[in-house]
Amino acid sequence: MLGAVCGDVAGSVYEWHNIKYCPDKEKIVSRNAHFTDDSVMTCAVANGLKKALSQISVTAIENNEYDDMIEKEIVNSLVEYARKYPNAGYGGSFRRWIWSDDHNPYNSWGNGSAMRASYAGWVAKTMYEAEHFAELSAEVTHNHPEGIKGAKVVAGCIYILRRGGNKSDVIEYVKKHYDIDFTLDEIRPTYYFDVSCQGSVPQAIVAFLEGNDFSDVISKAISIGGDSDTIAAIAGSIAEVIYPIPQGFRGRVIDRLDSHLRRTLIETIDFAVSRMNDKN
Repeated sequence: MLGAVCGDVAGSVYEWHNIKYCPDKEKIVSRNAHFTDDSVMTCAVANGLKKALSQISVTAIENNEYDDMIEKEIVNSLVEYARKYPNAGYGGSFRRWIWSDDHNPYNSWGNGSAMRASYAGWVAKTMYEAEHFAELSAEVTHNHPEGIKGAKVVAGCIYILRRGGNKSDVIEYVKKHYDIDFTLDEIRPTYYFDVSCQGSVPQAIVAFLEGNDFSDVISKAISIGGDSDTIAAIAGSIAEVIYPIPQGFRGRVIDRLDSHLRRTLIETIDFAVSRMNDKN
């Protein structure tokens, strides 16, 4: 989950510059780097899931019995966090959703669903939970099949790696959903700003697959241009499962968060660890 925030902050200064090179890994969090909607919404979904799952006594969820309650907590949290951080950089449709009275989903296929889904992969006890929690977190706004798929695949990748899987396992899983038979070098010259799940989630996953350490993954994700903060956030959310976040990188990112977001990270991570360790 912190990996998503690190990717977002590092990529924030490149989002509108469409660079086509790998930033220096040692200086990847620049002076003007800042958190955006990717970080805020990642924390919001985590907070909503934590609140919902705290009310459920079963060891693992195996059906849709609790869906309405989980979605309600996610919606409440998304609205709360978005209104607290109104200038974080939301898209037009989501901004209207924030201030609407009914909060109905609007059939989005945008990558906003995938950028915020990482906690589903961390708090899940089973692959069913990982994908299901991600689906619930997506469909409250992004109820288009592509929007839902993007979120589920990100959470699924995280769960696979958490359970001891490797990059080959991730490739096998992702290929059931996306074409990832390309390299970043091949797409870099012609890749453009694409906020769709189908046009950014596969690219973020390939950045993870090609990276050799956490900073390298983030640098490679930024290097193709486009929606840099979101691509880096998605890549970082997966990468942190197997690649330690360098202490300096972590510190520079944490310094850019306010106390509310820091507290959310601590509390939701603690809850995920507790739930993973709970055998009852």
